[in-house]
Amino acid sequence: MKILLTGGSGQLGQEIIKYKPKEVEIFNPSRNILDLSDFMACKKIVEDQKPDWVVNCGAYTQVDAAEKNIQLSQKINGYAPAAFTEAINRLNSNLLHISTDFVFDGNQNFPYNENQNTNPLSQYGASKALGEELIKNKIEDIEKATILRTSWLISPRGKNFILTMLKLHSEKDSLKVVSDQIGCPTSAGELAKVCWKIIKLKKKKKLPFILHWCDAGVTSWFDIAVAVGEIAKELDINKKEAIIFPINTSEYPRSAKRPKYSILNTRKTSQLLEVQANHWRKNLRNILIEFQNLKKFK
Repeated sequence: MKILLTGGSGQLGQEIIKYKPKEVEIFNPSRNILDLSDFMACKKIVEDQKPDWVVNCGAYTQVDAAEKNIQLSQKINGYAPAAFTEAINRLNSNLLHISTDFVFDGNQNFPYNENQNTNPLSQYGASKALGEELIKNKIEDIEKATILRTSWLISPRGKNFILTMLKLHSEKDSLKVVSDQIGCPTSAGELAKVCWKIIKLKKKKKLPFILHWCDAGVTSWFDIAVAVGEIAKELDINKKEAIIFPINTSEYPRSAKRPKYSILNTRKTSQLLEVQANHWRKNLRNILIEFQNLKKFK
């Protein structure tokens, strides 16, 4: 089996490569080779490589910058998935596309189901919703495409909230962190395992067009920041932990609006794939242990 992987240098892409089955060949083009803002280049690379699967982890993820770079975010998050869809239609290949909780507005206080209408608050969310809609409209055989929505991605590599907090805990005596945005982090490693499970199971049974996956539990950025400090000190990654003060979103203005509540209902995915999500705090601890081990080998 041959996989064309986009975003291979990102958090999820690195974990997908890490958990690759032995019999799978991955073609992982760098940004120099594949420009995701180039529609025709996206089509051509699929037609040239003829993969069994396109796994599209590549995205424009700068949420606030997307408010200004609207066209670029739409090209990468909207039209690139459309290009991949057109190409796999010709080849009879498959597409696994990673999407986000930011396609929802966060105005409800219970988990979002896969079939709910999207209503993004930000240009980033709108560009990701556009990608979903274009895949749906262009795919000739709905069985050949899967959209996997996730939230608040974290890992021991790259740029993410927990690594930022880890650094700030070591440098600051106190921090202010938003406490009124409710969601759940997702371990990139656990999400990668789910991606491989989807690819494996699609050979045997039908899966829904849209699936959801994140860690178990409900939390806020404030709670995660506190947990990072506690666990990092316990593991002796940091010698100290900062005092965390909760603040409201209004006290930390950003260019892009975030959903107030963006928990994804993962029950259907869990049942279909026969996988149980770990609680976010358990996965956070495992990530920090891996981070600690990576530092030892540098």
